[in-house]
This record gives sequence, C-alpha cells and structure tokens, in this order.
Amino acid sequence: MNRKEQQHLLELIVNSSAKQQGNFSETSEMVCQLLREEFDASFVSVWLLTNSIDDSHTIDATNSDGCFICSHNLVASNIADTLNHNTSLRQTSIIEQQFFTELRLHRYILSSDSHQKNLIQQFANYYQHHNISTSIDIAIRINGHIEGVLSIEHCQAHKWLKADIQFAVQCADQLALTLATRYTYDSNEQIYLLRNATEQSEHVVMLVNTDSKIVEYVNGAHEKMTGLARETIEHQSALHLDIFRTTPELLDVIIKKLHNKEVVKGNIKLNRTDGSEYWLNYHITPFVTELGKHYALVSSYDNSSEYLHKAELEHLAWHCSLTGLHNRSYFTQQLDRAIDGTLILIDLMGFKRFNDTHGHEQGDALLIEVARRLKHFSLSANAIDVARVGSDEYAILLPTHSGNAGDSIAEQEQMVKRLYLSLVAPAVISREKVSPKPAIAVVDIKSVAGLFSPLSCADITLQYAKSKLEMHYQFFNADLLDEFTSNAEIERDLQHAIKGREFELYYQPLMDLQTNQYIGAEALIRWHHPKKGVLYPGAFIDIAEQSGMINPIGEWVLETACKQLNLWQHKNVDIAMHVNVAARQFFSGNLYEQVWRLVTRYRIKPKTLILEITETELMGDVRYAINLCHELAELGVGLAIDDFGTGYSSMKYLKQFPISKLKIDRSFIMDISSSRESREIVSAIIAMAKALNISLTAEGVETKEQEEFLSLSACHHAQGYLYSPAIRVNEFAEFIDKHSTWVPV
Repeated sequence: MNRKEQQHLLELIVNSSAKQQGNFSETSEMVCQLLREEFDASFVSVWLLTNSIDDSHTIDATNSDGCFICSHNLVASNIADTLNHNTSLRQTSIIEQQFFTELRLHRYILSSDSHQKNLIQQFANYYQHHNISTSIDIAIRINGHIEGVLSIEHCQAHKWLKADIQFAVQCADQLALTLATRYTYDSNEQIYLLRNATEQSEHVVMLVNTDSKIVEYVNGAHEKMTGLARETIEHQSALHLDIFRTTPELLDVIIKKLHNKEVVKGNIKLNRTDGSEYWLNYHITPFVTELGKHYALVSSYDNSSEYLHKAELEHLAWHCSLTGLHNRSYFTQQLDRAIDGTLILIDLMGFKRFNDTHGHEQGDALLIEVARRLKHFSLSANAIDVARVGSDEYAILLPTHSGNAGDSIAEQEQMVKRLYLSLVAPAVISREKVSPKPAIAVVDIKSVAGLFSPLSCADITLQYAKSKLEMHYQFFNADLLDEFTSNAEIERDLQHAIKGREFELYYQPLMDLQTNQYIGAEALIRWHHPKKGVLYPGAFIDIAEQSGMINPIGEWVLETACKQLNLWQHKNVDIAMHVNVAARQFFSGNLYEQVWRLVTRYRIKPKTLILEITETELMGDVRYAINLCHELAELGVGLAIDDFGTGYSSMKYLKQFPISKLKIDRSFIMDISSSRESREIVSAIIAMAKALNISLTAEGVETKEQEEFLSLSACHHAQGYLYSPAIRVNEFAEFIDKHSTWVPV
C-alpha cells in the first residue's frame, strides 16, 4: 500500500466518531482491523496499562480495567479472558524493565532488529506456542509516559519497511490521541494529557475560535512543517497562517462553511515565508462547546512527497528518460491539437547498425547529442514542441509562418537545410568522430488537415528523403499525396477485409538445430484481397498499425492461432505456437484479458503459446511492458523478442523481462557467409542468450552453410526457406506427417 492509501487509513481513524469521542475500545478495534489487513498480520493487539510503568512494569491480571486486547473482531477486558481466547497477548504478568526502557527511548521494538532481539526472549515460550516469526511492539505514549503498547505479529517472516513502521507509529499516535480524548471527559487533568499527546503527533493539530478567528492552540508539528514560530501563530489571527497569508478572503469562505456545520477538507499548494513550496492536506471539523462557542479542529500534514511523486510519474510518462525530450505520447497530443504549422520528422539512418557495432553506450551518447542539437534549433525557431518519437526518430512542431506564402516556402527551405547541416556535423562520441546521417521529412499541417494524419504523411515523406543521394530531406508534395491516397485505399479495403473475413493464417515451422526436430510454428497473416490477390503483411500491416485497425486484426490472429493450437494439441501434436503482437495491441490495455480468455477457452498447455514483439516496440513503455510480461508469464504464456539486435536498448532491460526466446534478426543471418561482422554479432547474441539461459531462434535461414554455422555456435532453433516457407494449415499438417516425431519446446 502506498503513502496515499496509508494516509487515507489514517484519515479514517482520525475522523471516526469513536476516536473523536474518546472511545478507546472501538478505536482500538478499528486500528487492529486496519493494521491486520494492511500488513496481512497474524495477530494485532493493543495493551492498555492502567498504572504508569515507570515504577512497576506489571500488568495486573486481577484488575478488570487493567488491559484491553483487540485482535481483529475480539475485545477482552482482562488478562484471563485474553489467555483463554489464545490471542496474541504475551503470556506473562511481569515484563522486564529493559523492555519499556527500550520503548521509551526508541518508540518501538522490532524482533528482527539485532539490537532489540534480546528484549523479546522473555516471550520465547509464547512465540514458540503461537508460531510467531516476526513482531513489532510500538509504545502508546502520552506526555512521555507509556500508556500501552500496539503489537503486530506475523507467523511468517515479514520485512518491515521504514515507511510501514512510520505508518504503524502514526496509528499508535492516534490511539494515544483517542486515549487522551477519553481522559478529557473524566477530569480537567486529562486536557493536559491530550495537549501533550497532540504535541507528539506528526500531524498538525490546531484549535481555532471561528467567532474571533483566533488560533487558540497549535501543536509543535506546525512549526516543523511551516517554519513559523509557535508564538507568531498561537493566540494570533488565523490570517497569519500560510493558507490565508496571500488569500485572506479564503478565511471567510471556510468559516462560513464551518458555521453551516460543513466539514472542510482538501489539498492546497502553499509557500513558506522563506519562499519554499509545500502541499498541505487539511481536514477541518466544526464543533460547539457547552458554553456555545464555535470552534474548529484542524488536522493537517505536509503532503508534498505525494505530489512530488505524482509529478515525477507524470514526467516519466511524458518524457524520454534518455534525452529529456517529450516522448511520442505527449507529442501526438500536441500534434492532434494543431490545425496549422509545420511538422518536421527526423530519422537517424543506419543508427541500429551503429548501435550494434559500437555498443549501446555510444548509441545512447549519439542520441543525446542529436537531441541537444534539436533543442538548440527549436529554441531559435520558436518551436511549439520537440520530442523523441521512436528509438531513432525525433519530431518538431513549428508554428505557422506569418509572412507571404512564397517567402514562407523559401524560408522553410533554408530553415530545414540549416537543420540538416547542423545534424550532419561530426560529433565526438567516446573520443571517436561520428557523423550522424539524418533524414528529414517536412509536412505542412494545414495542407493535410482533415484528410490525413500529419505524422503518417511524414512517415511516407521520410522514405523518400532516405532514398535521396545527397541532402536527405523532403517536403510533402502532390506526388507523395497520391501515394498516401493509395495507402488510404488500402486502409478502406482493410475495413472491409476485417468484416468480410478475407484474412488467413499461414504457418512456418521452427527447427530444433540440436535434435533436427520441428518444434514450433509461427503464425503469419495473409490477406486475400478481392482485386490484388494474396497480400503479404508488408503491404498492409504498417497501414493497419497507423490507422489503429491492427488491434481487431491482431485479436483475430491471436484467436485463430489459439484455436488451431488447441486442435493440434487434441491430436497430440506437441508444438509451440508463435504469434506476432503489434505495439498498439501490446499496449492497448486489454491484451492480458484477451490472452487469459483464449488460454482458458482453448485450454492451451503452458509454455506452448509464445507472443512475439520487436525489441524496439517493447521499449515504448518499459514499466508497463515489464508488468504485462510478468502477468502473461503467470498465465503460462511465453514472450519472444523478435528482430533482436536491431533495437537500441534491449541489453539494458533484458534481465527485467521474463523472456522465453530471442529471435535473431534475418539481416544478420543473411550476411553470415560473407560478413565477419555479422558472424561476430550473431556469436555474441548466442553467447549472451546462453549466459542468461534464454532460448534462441535464428530467422531467415536459407542455406546449409548458415545452418551449419548456427548449429556449431549452439543456436537452439532456426526457421526459414531452408526448411519451409509459411504454408496453409492443411499443407502444414502434411508437412508434419512427412517428418519425424515432434517434441515439445
């Protein structure tokens, strides 16, 4: 449970009627129940001592008021009843003085603490009888006197975090406050105890006369939180408080609500007198004294850590952790709101190869240097935003040029040329001179607004920029618009294809290089286009991805593959099914539910369904991806990283993913025979996979020479035209029959 949820539990205790009325028994029940649920404890108990323990360290078993014990729904009024119920109260009537001395000095005793462990030896028989493994005892004290003990016990080993101990201590503070409140109903002396109990509270406690607007009491926690001396607040106007210093009219608004018997609470950002900022969480409850005076009880605390954590999460959610630029998610929101202006998309050509040959550290350094240059350009061009939108892609959003159209085009040409020359300038990376190879696409947003996505237009334009011989930049124009229109037709046809069931799955076998047995199949989609014939994924998957239609297509592929895997398993064919998952589908938010439903419906055997996603796509949201992969692994579903070796950061995060398999990209395999560099890269990947105990598959194996190299290098599996292309399910069944017995992966 995080800090916010713990603070919520504290508020439940603070604002409960039992606590405010000083009903210690009911408050203890609540605290015990909440702590037992919060820490999954075996026993939670509260000991209340009638007499001070300073002179006599005993619990009187004959005194009916001697002790309360609360363990979940149990309340016992004396020691005898407690022992009869086999609850967690220590089975002893005399407790050693050192136990309470330690509580007085350190506030709590933790059984797992080597310095405090000897203090609980006196309870050894009780611990052994109840199988207690770990315990923490926290003093309930008022005015420095220990009035009782809050005890939390676990039968299993439990690691106490500092934040959890602090939360438990705060609960003990609330019990002390409750006890002090009860005493106030008994005598005027108890008011003194209550005041001293609040002085020990980490929360700010304040009493304000709402008729005179005077702060009649504030505890020491307020000075710790605000830096304001107590004498400048107590018995002074409430306007001296940070919350009203800059907005005095707010005081009248709050007092009006309090006089209407409303409880006022909330969070507000404030400034201390030294200029530092903090967030205040406050809860103000009105009450009327017997003499008819109107007061407000104010409980508040510094909530800055929660808001700082939230701000950090928001920064991580919207920024690239490597370059500090905004990420694709943030940039696309900015772009969606733009109705005019200029979109510039930059791609680093050959970066994947540079990253693999020079190492990720130098690759990251190059990305950071390019980001620095783009920041500098964006400042001079008054850019709306600059972001890293892919592993080696950046984007800039510029405002509309206010001059004449002709001047604007010429100026844009000069501006883009200046940007290009800035990016191609050599950079020193790890004492080595490196010349970046950017490709730049430029799109006038207004010219495509309402027709096409500017980012999609930029993607197409970028391909043209890369194909140029010299200056690799390209403006989106009429010719490119025609091509984009053609792609738009495919997009429209895809909508009919989804409804008309024009897709079919083909299956390519996977060979085990050590046993020469076929051990798996990769499901590959084909589109039976009514006019263009059979289309391979390369003709439509990118368009489906950009349009969002990849999700329903991906769902169909996954279900069809699971259904076929179920049929094979019914025929006792031991085979693993590999299914490609697109980035949009992976990060859609419902992949886990979909896989769970399919695995359950088709009774898929564990570790026979393997989802493939490229390493670049997997890095889109690392935290989300890691959590999802672990959840899928718990379902018995494997994860294969496709096209391994082409990404920029896979090595850094590889250990955090429950990976079943790596698939070496075919670009390395095809060059094995002629390229020493490719052989070394493949050998390095194989060695790494072996060290991490991860299965490895080589893609695109077409020759015996390639197979021999992979087999001698101890690569586990291979697939490619050497064995079979992707074939229809009936042909695949015949393929199975022609080969030896299948074995599980």
